[in-house]
Amino acid sequence: MPAGQAGPGIEEIPGGVRDAFARISRKVTRLEDENAIENLQRAYGFYVDKALWKEAADLFASNGTLELGGRGVFAGKPRVLEYLTWLAPGGLTKGKLFNHIQLQPIVHVDPGGHSARGRWRFLVEYGDPQKSATWGGGTYENEYVKEGGIWKIKTLHGFFRFYTPYKDGWGKSADPHRPPGKLPPDRP
Repeated sequence: MPAGQAGPGIEEIPGGVRDAFARISRKVTRLEDENAIENLQRAYGFYVDKALWKEAADLFASNGTLELGGRGVFAGKPRVLEYLTWLAPGGLTKGKLFNHIQLQPIVHVDPGGHSARGRWRFLVEYGDPQKSATWGGGTYENEYVKEGGIWKIKTLHGFFRFYTPYKDGWGKSADPHRPPGKLPPDRP
């Protein structure tokens, strides 16, 4: 088509082609949404690994909630930040290990593209030299929501399947549930 000349108007494009374009466009948008949610969850894992608590809490929706290991529900960004900071108040200090591997994502975006659900498996390694070394594993069952066109964590539910001392391994000594911590949750 020569420069400066307009292409055909929408009314000149056959209906079948318009319909196919609309279907493909919706699929591409859903795939982009799934990719954005996977990146969001990976960013959460990275920030937790580095004890960057404010950055991790900023990934939550304004009314987002966090529930890890049966310790109760922490509601709203300020409480999510408070809980995360409680995990390691000094952040990641020399010699401490705080790895958090997230695997096997399954993401389902609702047809409207404003909310989604995701399931992830995770493996954690915690360690403090000369004090402790712990393995843990479980599943995330999360909900996500678009706020201002950006995907955020609406609910993060981390269900631990086990905690175990590194020296024993999960085959010898597994504790499937950690008791609530000293920080009171907003809901049980």
